[in-house]
Amino acid sequence: MRDNNFALDGLLGRDLHGKTIGVVGTGRIGALVAKCMAAGFGCRVLAHDRYEDAELKAVGVGYVDVDTLVASSDVITLHCPLTPETRHIIDAAAIERAKPGVILINTSRGALIDAEAVIAGLKSGKIGAVGLDVYEQEADLFFEDLSNEIIQDDVFQRLLTFPNVLVTGHQAFFTEEALTAIAETTMANLAEEEAGRASPNRVVAEGVRGKTS
Repeated sequence: MRDNNFALDGLLGRDLHGKTIGVVGTGRIGALVAKCMAAGFGCRVLAHDRYEDAELKAVGVGYVDVDTLVASSDVITLHCPLTPETRHIIDAAAIERAKPGVILINTSRGALIDAEAVIAGLKSGKIGAVGLDVYEQEADLFFEDLSNEIIQDDVFQRLLTFPNVLVTGHQAFFTEEALTAIAETTMANLAEEEAGRASPNRVVAEGVRGKTS
């Protein structure tokens, strides 16, 4: 708009209505996403979590295994913690099973996806678009001004070359309200654990669990 370029070339989008959305991890954030997609956009929503949410099932969300979710979804969005079981849950094998043109969203933990496998999927056209707020090696990149630096991470640099990839610097949490909630939740969790009680956000290592500590 600022360049007075009002052409529509390359801007053709896709409606969410009627699409299948796969939500991996249905803790608080994942559950809200699932509800929004189902009620707000009229999507078919599939979910995977070690614990099934009765409220989500009541509004039509179907719980399935990861393989079924990946193979059936037009959009896959990740909202689970990083555990040994979820590390690279989206890898080359998962991408091979996915629908052609699948959209992949990760705002949870960088290592949930195998970035090199995602690059291969983008190059082949199997992946239609990617949105990332996290990256597996982000500790060496995010939260710093590297505009005058040579970034040595070739995988990250390759991701940035694709026109259908959007990367943000782990900033989805960065609001006044969210930072306050994080601090309050952390203190409450510590108080519960110190008192010998299991905090409601304790992560269980086995399987996929949406709530994180």
